Amino acid sequence: MTLISENVETDTRERILVVAERLFRQIGYQKTTVADIAKELRMSPANVYRFFDSKKAIHEGVARGLMGEVEIEAQRIADRSGPAAPRLRELMKTVHRMNSERYVGDSKLHEMVAIAMEEDWEVCNAHIMLITQTMGSVIAQGVASGEFEVDDLEQTALCCCTAMIRFFHPQMIAQCANKPGPTIDRMIDFILASLAPRGKTS
Repeated sequence: MTLISENVETDTRERILVVAERLFRQIGYQKTTVADIAKELRMSPANVYRFFDSKKAIHEGVARGLMGEVEIEAQRIADRSGPAAPRLRELMKTVHRMNSERYVGDSKLHEMVAIAMEEDWEVCNAHIMLITQTMGSVIAQGVASGEFEVDDLEQTALCCCTAMIRFFHPQMIAQCANKPGPTIDRMIDFILASLAPRGKTS
């Protein structure tokens, strides 16, 4: 009986998040109310608050789901076999592509993620840390195979992620779209060159 109850609760939470994301995309995060979400689900606002104690908690749940999809794809690339350099390139380009598609082309969803970034939510910090760690795991594989040479793996991963901020951060992607700067491939070339063993830049 407890298991059935837990499954129903999990299902309800998921339905709330799915409807919330749809409304955030349609009318915007700021204009969407908990009452709007409840109405779509044919339940009372009080019932929604049983599962999420605030609109912000719903917002965090939606953001967590969107970021989680990027993290899964990044990890899938990191887990593949083969040389580290092309996988690191694919990983970085995939994060950029997914964030561009999700947030930059969708002004309503961009508004949602902008608020999350501005309020420095823990879900955003955890996402950045996980993407950095995933990049670090590929770099570590490259060090083990002799493709890369680094003095401090953790700092190197942080530097690589920071170097890609223009291409990773939704607001930066949008703001820098028409401003001068390197292409994503040029930036990745620069990063890979910095990881190459001393005296070898290919």
